Formats: sequence, structure tokens, C-alpha cells
Amino acid sequence: MRLTLAISVLFGLLTFSGTIAAPRPNIIYILSDDMGYSDIGCYGSEIETPHLDSIAKNGLRLTQFYNTGRCCPTRASLLTGVYPHQAGIGHMMSDYGSDGYRGDLSNRTVTLAEVLKGAGYGTYMIGKWHVTPKTEATELVDQYNWPLQRGFDRFYGTIHGAGSLFDPNSLTRGNRLITPDNDPEYQAEGTWYYTDAIVDNTIRYIEEHDAAKPDDPFFAYVAFTAAHWPMHALPEDIEKYEGRYDEGYRPIREARIKRLRELQLLSDDWEVVPQIGNWDEVEDKEWESACMEVYAAMVDRMDQGIGRILETLETTGRLDNTLICYFQDNGGCAEKFGRNQRVGPLERPSEPTLPPMGRDELQFDMIPTQSRDGYPLRRGVGVMPGPAETQIGYGLNWANVSNTPFREYKHWVHEGGAATPFIVQWPAGISKTGPDFRETPEGLLHDAPTHLIDLMATAVDLAGAEYPTQYADQEILPMEGVSLKAVFEGNELDRSAPIFFEHEGNRAVRDGRWKLVAKGVNSPWELYDMVADRTEMNNLAELETEIAGRLADAYETWADRAGVLPFKSWQSDTGSSRTQFRLSGGDSLAGHKAPSLKGKAFQIEATVVGTELSGVIAAQGGSSHGWVLWIEDGAVNFMTRTGNRTHQASAEVSSDMEKLTIHARAQKHRLSLRVGNDDEVEKIAEPLLESHPEDGLEIGRDGGGLVARREISPFSGSVEKVKIQID
Repeated sequence: MRLTLAISVLFGLLTFSGTIAAPRPNIIYILSDDMGYSDIGCYGSEIETPHLDSIAKNGLRLTQFYNTGRCCPTRASLLTGVYPHQAGIGHMMSDYGSDGYRGDLSNRTVTLAEVLKGAGYGTYMIGKWHVTPKTEATELVDQYNWPLQRGFDRFYGTIHGAGSLFDPNSLTRGNRLITPDNDPEYQAEGTWYYTDAIVDNTIRYIEEHDAAKPDDPFFAYVAFTAAHWPMHALPEDIEKYEGRYDEGYRPIREARIKRLRELQLLSDDWEVVPQIGNWDEVEDKEWESACMEVYAAMVDRMDQGIGRILETLETTGRLDNTLICYFQDNGGCAEKFGRNQRVGPLERPSEPTLPPMGRDELQFDMIPTQSRDGYPLRRGVGVMPGPAETQIGYGLNWANVSNTPFREYKHWVHEGGAATPFIVQWPAGISKTGPDFRETPEGLLHDAPTHLIDLMATAVDLAGAEYPTQYADQEILPMEGVSLKAVFEGNELDRSAPIFFEHEGNRAVRDGRWKLVAKGVNSPWELYDMVADRTEMNNLAELETEIAGRLADAYETWADRAGVLPFKSWQSDTGSSRTQFRLSGGDSLAGHKAPSLKGKAFQIEATVVGTELSGVIAAQGGSSHGWVLWIEDGAVNFMTRTGNRTHQASAEVSSDMEKLTIHARAQKHRLSLRVGNDDEVEKIAEPLLESHPEDGLEIGRDGGGLVARREISPFSGSVEKVKIQID
């Protein structure tokens, strides 16, 4: 009897959730930045990615995995398992006054790290974070949405969304901002390069976890910034691709199409999207081909690093039971970054021409004015990309090549914007055969439509974790995705609901073989049969009206549930038509109700009371355009910002004054400030704003994007009134 009972108990333990019979896997999610569907070898590219190719051949490729079409919404969805609007990041890093558009990760969500940490996993984040506007580490900044505060045990990377690969802004270890040369825990061998630093610190975290907790699993989120602009690469990697793109767009694209067909990723029945760009009309062919050479070098270097991570897993004996997933945050980027003007061959000076920046002086601008060692910024058509002081993107025509064979780009949710490679390896957990696998000479394929929202559900399932309904005294939104475990076993994925998309008015629904999609707020719906026409060339909306109507209704229901608003209904390019405003402490106005300031002179009168006055009196705008009025260290300060240019006037005040009336004025050629009856402080400047501020107007705080690019405390006293007059 006892023997029978023991056998029964043992059998139960071995079969319960699979968590005892097979040890819970380590989980590594690898995310790259701004890359197209065909930019890696196992998805058709000429770029050399042998390590990703080996993962694909030894594991599995998903052919229809989706992101959200943009960087920070993708990261929000990946981290939380819900749609980006539900996670508070329906657009970018600005607060537009609606829960779906806070530009900050919602406390009604939990992260992968928070869930897996509760299941006994070590949790590590390395690379680009980009789910909060709070990018500075000072005593005034609430870091509630930094990695360590959202469940990660250790963090090395950048809080901001983009920047130099040789000296990135907001580089952070733990909760402390650092620079490449003042990190006491890591110094690069040779040239410091962000892709290498991400890999080096990933390896370090894996090795130290293995030494300290050899029996415990870990979760690592590795978020590369390759191949996001600015295109920075190491000379030895660029040299490898020298001349490879000299013949232009067409030969590269045609070779990718041929290879995609060989890999069985592109059906012979699908019409390929037309090529963009005529190489014969390109004026500076050497420069244009160099752009793709540097882009390829960035991807190549990332693959080299992934190979080193694989070696570490093998050395530690963890490779067989580690789930490794590689995917991308959006499609290729067609933005004109660094390409808006022709400057000719603007060469790097033979010697630095600017004072070097100090060891502890940090750059918070995505587009700094110089490299840290004193070379001035160079951008524009003709500036050869690669070095630290260059700021160049590869542009529309090469993005079309990256996204072969699909339509559109980053920002949009046609396949070129939202479809990503997905490569997964897990020797102990992925079946070698299965009824829903397609077996090819280059490895297994699975064609189920899948999405970022599925990665939380997958991790919870495989880790035997519990997804909470409440966390930190907050009710938590339920997961939106489904576990991919069935896919790993070669079976059909049981998905009952469609997959939804929305970004900047671009919207889509994917339900089985059908995809309903629209480009922009006012564009009509298009309908595609994704089995017969995944390249979205044959719009069936007028033929299959019943299907199109059903999916459109489903989209509206989802949008209402997920907090999706019509694009720019929460934003205005012009602001209010009023010319006078009167507010007081605690008041705020959304962007479309705030003063309209583009190109306009304006004046402010503020009255404040209290002891030891300090902090923000009023602010309008974000880190691109706006103004802020504040008191700090015994001085009143008035700043306007247009892009990377700031203008500031300051006036000292007596520390014992308990009531102040402040007058500030921005005019075409000057900025002025007067406190009480004191003399006016005047600065000769060009302080008028070139664009209407994205963020709204706040009294007593600056809670959105930061005009001063640093956190300034909320006002310590009381703001009796703020009067604003548009001249």
C-alpha cells in the first residue's frame, strides 16, 4: 500500500505542470532595434549572422511573429504581456493626459521580471529600457519605473531611447548614471562600444548567477540598440562590408527575394512589394553604399556578441535548458535622420577642435553637439557614417531593402512595420517533429500568427510562475497573450481572440488568415488574405465586405477596452486659440488646450508664497520644445527650449522673501525676467519656439518630458496665480 502510494505521489510530481520532470528553463529574450524582416541570414540577408543562423537551424523560426511597429510601445508590451496602450505607452514618452498615453509604464501592469522573480528566478536586464521619461538619476527623480524598481535584480544599460553607441546618454548601472570611463565595475578591452558592453555585462551576469545560484534558473532581457541610428560601428566590422553594396539597392533586394524563397519564407505565389529608389539617380553613391555598410557592420557585431553569449551558456552547462528567443522591436526605419541636407564630404578634423567633456559630465541629448573627446558633431548627406561624432540614418531606400518583401516601415503596422523574425532555441524543450512544423533544410518553421503579448504567457507557463491579479496594492490587468509552448511542441496554437495593433493612427487586426489594416487616421481599411497574399498587394476590402466589417467591429471593441484614442485627439499641433490664461497651483491643461506658442512671443506673471521657496512654478512642453519657470538655489529661472537649443535668464532673490511676483517674457530677440520691483534681467537670444510643445501646461510641477532635461522638484510653496499672455 505504501509503495503504491509512493509511486502515485512520484508520478504526480513528475507530471504536474512539467515543472518537476523537466527543470524550469533559463529564459533569455533578445531584442534588436530598428531592423527589417530580411536583415539576418536565416531570413534572407547577405549580412553575416552565423550565430543567429545556427540558433535557427538547431531550433525553430516563427514566420508570422509581430511587434507593435515602434520602439517603446514594443518594449512596454513585451515587458508586461498586455497591449502598449494598456501599459500606458500608446505613443511615446510624453504624458497626453489619458491612461493609454502616459508615456510611462503603468502600475496596473507587472513586468516579466516581477512575475519571474516571484517564481524564484534571477532577473537581469541589459541594454535599452525606454519605458519611462525619467532618464536622470538624482535625488529628485522618482525611479519607480527603472529596471530595479520593476523587478530586475541587476541592470546595465540605457534608460533613454536612442543615442551614441560609443558614448550613450543615460548609461546606467543599477540606479546610478555612469559614463563608459567612470564605471568601477566594467572597463572595456579596447574601444568601448555599446553592443560589446551589453554582451560583456550579460555574460558577467550569467556567470555570476551560475556561481552563486547553480541550481536556480534566470531570466535575462537583452535589448541591443543595433541597428538604430545613429549608425556607429567599429572600423574592423565596417571594413568587412566594404564594397558589398556598391551596386545599389536592386541586386541586394533581388538576392534577398531569391534567398527568402529558398528558405520557404516567401511563397512563389506572393507578389513582392515594388522596389523604392533608383540607384542611377543617387548623386553620392559612395556615401549611400557606406550607409548600408555601417548598418550591416552593426548587425554583424550584434551577432558576434550573441555567439559569445551562447559560448557562455555552453561553458556553464546551461545551454540545453535555456530558452533563447530573438526578435526585433519594429521594421526597418525610413526616417530621414541626418539626411535632411547635403553638406558634401565634411571630413573629421585631424585633431579635436572643442574642449573635451569632463570625466563625469554626462550627455543627455540624443544628438549631442560633440563627441566626448572634442570632435564636433557631423551630420548630413556626404558625411561618412561610423565614427562617434556622426549622426546618420540609412534612409528610405535601404529600409525598403531591409523590409524585403513587405510594405511600409517602422511607425506603420503593415507587415514591413510590424513583422519580425522570431528565432527560438531550447534543446531540452523544442520538439524535433510536430504536425504543425514545416521541415526545411535550414530548420523548422511554424506559421502561427504570434505577438509580443505571448511572451509573458510563455514565460509564466514554462517557469511555473503565478501571474498576479494584484501587485503592490494595485489591481493588475490580465495577460492578453497565449503561451507558445504548443508551438514549441509542433502543435497548433490555440488562440481564441484576434491580434490588434495601433500606433499613430495606423491600425490593424489579425485574425487567422485575415488581416485588416489601415495607414493613418483618415485612410480606409484594407483587407488581405495572408495565406494567399502576405505581402499585402491585393486589397479585398470591397469584395469581402462581411469579413472586413466584422474585423472593423472587433477593432473598435478592442480599442475601447484597451484605451486607444484616435491619433492626435489627445495632442494638438497648435494648442488653444485663446490669448490669455489664468491658473493657480495644481492646475493643468492638456496640449490642445494649452497656450499656442509656435513662433509667438508670450509673457508670464506668477505670484507665489511660502518659506524657502523652490521648485517648478509652471512648465509647458517636453524635452523638445517648451518653457519652464522655476526657483532653485536662491534664483528665479526662466528657460525656453527649441530642439537642442535652450535660452535661460536667471535672477537672484532674497532667501527670506515669502511672497514673490515674477514677470517673464519671451520675445523674438530676447528673453527677460523681473522679480518684484527689481531690475529686469535680459538675455539677447532667439527664445521663440519653433514647434508647439507636445506636453500640456502644468502649474507647480513638470511631470512630462523635461524642458530642462533634468528633474526639478515640484514647487515647495503655493502658486497663487499664473497669468499667461500671448502677444
